[in-house]
Amino acid sequence: MGDYVNVKELFGCDVFNDSVMQDRLPKKVYKELKKTIEEGKELSMEVADVVAHEMKEWAIEKGATHYSHWFQPLTGVTAEKHDAFITAPMENGKVLQSFSGKELIKGEPDASSFPSGGLRATFEARGYTTWDCTSPAFVRHDAAGGTLCIPTAFCSYTGEALDQKTPLLRSMEAINTQALRLLRLFGNTTSKRVTPSVGAEQEYFLVDKEKYMQRKDLVYTGRTLFGAMPPKGQEMDDHYFGTIRQRVSAYMKEVNEECWKLGVTAKTQHNEVAPAQHELAPIYAPVNIAADHNQIMMRILKKVASRHGMRCLLHEKPFAGLNGSGKHNNWSLTTDDGINLLEPGKTPHENIQFLLVLTCILKAVDKHADLLRESAADVGNDQRLGGHEAPPAVISVFLGEQLEDVLEQLISTGTATRSKTGEKMDTGVKTLPDFMKDATDRNRTSPFAFTGNKFEFRMVGSKDSISACNVVLNTITAEAFKEACDVLESAEDFDLAVHDLIKEYATEHQRIVFNGNGYAPEWEKEARRRGLPVLSSMVDAIPALTTDKAVKLFGEFGVFTKTELESRAEIQYEIYAKAINIEAKTMVDMATKQIIPAVIKYTTVLAESINQVKAVGPIDVSVQMDLLKKASKLLKEVNSTMNKLSKLVDQIETHPEGRDRAVFCREKLVPAMEKLREPVDELEMLVDKDMWPMPSYGDLVFEP
Repeated sequence: MGDYVNVKELFGCDVFNDSVMQDRLPKKVYKELKKTIEEGKELSMEVADVVAHEMKEWAIEKGATHYSHWFQPLTGVTAEKHDAFITAPMENGKVLQSFSGKELIKGEPDASSFPSGGLRATFEARGYTTWDCTSPAFVRHDAAGGTLCIPTAFCSYTGEALDQKTPLLRSMEAINTQALRLLRLFGNTTSKRVTPSVGAEQEYFLVDKEKYMQRKDLVYTGRTLFGAMPPKGQEMDDHYFGTIRQRVSAYMKEVNEECWKLGVTAKTQHNEVAPAQHELAPIYAPVNIAADHNQIMMRILKKVASRHGMRCLLHEKPFAGLNGSGKHNNWSLTTDDGINLLEPGKTPHENIQFLLVLTCILKAVDKHADLLRESAADVGNDQRLGGHEAPPAVISVFLGEQLEDVLEQLISTGTATRSKTGEKMDTGVKTLPDFMKDATDRNRTSPFAFTGNKFEFRMVGSKDSISACNVVLNTITAEAFKEACDVLESAEDFDLAVHDLIKEYATEHQRIVFNGNGYAPEWEKEARRRGLPVLSSMVDAIPALTTDKAVKLFGEFGVFTKTELESRAEIQYEIYAKAINIEAKTMVDMATKQIIPAVIKYTTVLAESINQVKAVGPIDVSVQMDLLKKASKLLKEVNSTMNKLSKLVDQIETHPEGRDRAVFCREKLVPAMEKLREPVDELEMLVDKDMWPMPSYGDLVFEP
């Protein structure tokens, strides 16, 4: 039995949360800070100084020696610079520890050293991190000791957003403003704020550390670039929700404890479908806090894995032929007084406010399907989307039978008079208790599915930040709400106008609704017929960022300027080209230094064996000869395809940075990489296992 864990005492113990602030801050200072957090009031330097002092004292009591502005640049990971609390030594040789309001509010990292898409030249270094007081500070304990981490936004000297958080906070303001307009139209005068709430389910793989270190592809790229399927994969469905292995259970226990200490509400854990794949899901939180928590969670998953002699893989497709890993972004809109705008109630057909919210979201997703697809675009997702469990790369909305029926009534007759209800579940076993089943089944193939009182965006990649997709969801919904409110606020007959608007939106945007099998090959053809964007790769999706439609949308709500959008597109192209370049060079390196020498050794041993057997007498060596011929033929193919790939790698620099280079990588390098992989994977099935230079898929996923 392990140590007893008191979750109540453990939870949030390393977080400078509301209860800590209430205990430690003077009442007046606490009230001022709460106003800033809840109402967006400006924070005075006097208040900041008091908060900084108490935050420092609390952090030192927790063992912190340094503080850091913790931010999320466009690198895909978090960034931090650690400063000690110490100040210049006094005359007696002792040292003071201090932390001012100015140091709390503002930091100054080198902006030109992070991706900026041309916003910052190499010689223009100044950038700023600024405290996001809506997301609590926390003390992180690791090999460096204790560090006070202060969640911050990151912008350039000229004010452009260089991070994930700034546009997310802007989009939250946009949807709050427009959602409150909508609520006021329906007579709600008490709700003061509407906040997107998100729960991000995190999928990941665990593999043994020693085996991981023997795979250069995993080390350099996060995924296997070579690898033949083992005799057994996931086809037996015996891993999903199966008994968790003891080594993994011990890991999960520690992950939970680390999460809970930092206020991350880790709740649900289980084995996923693929061998060695698992999932961890938190409880909902305001979207900016949920984004911070997801970054914390990913770091904890990796850190704790190392302690247990394992490596955590967050790549979207670490193993070909097995499920990829995603991050299901469960999104809803809630008021400060507990109203969920996506709660249909028992009779959705009578819930006019819900139907307006729902059809506004249908309109938003239909109008901006390309942007929503781009928000989930990353290099690893190109391998994941459309295969095994992952949704297809076509945006559609699943509503389920109940809501689809309501919409069909509205479209065909102009009025919805009924809602399908759940029935009593008949299991056929008398001893099992009766219960009511839901009115609607779920659809695992839909990228954007309504699941009771929220939408689940299943397209996000496992290592990606959830900020990008939520920026899009918040902003496109804000636009739809605004356009609806513009009509309704000037309507003479509100009831008639809202009825007509719901019918109009449901009719005009019904093409985005698809409740069928997203994996079916016919769906892509049908999607094209409907006029839905089919963007199969990251490179196809990136242009959505800079269309006139996107520039107008984000500009109107102050979420992105045109310059910021253009810079993000450039960064995306650059990330894609660099990632593919690294993968291609890794394949060449592995083929040259490991695979070809191993096959030469194998064929040499085989040839010597044939000669030795022949020397004994007239013995049939046809099997050995066939193996030698086949291995030699494949070896020649490996060498030929490797040389072609190597030449293409040399040509990358001749293509201008940006879209040209990214397109070259997708159209030339990716197919060449696939060509090299084919003979290598075939050779893995031929060559003596003791001679093969790296652990196999079976070694990695069945022996964590």
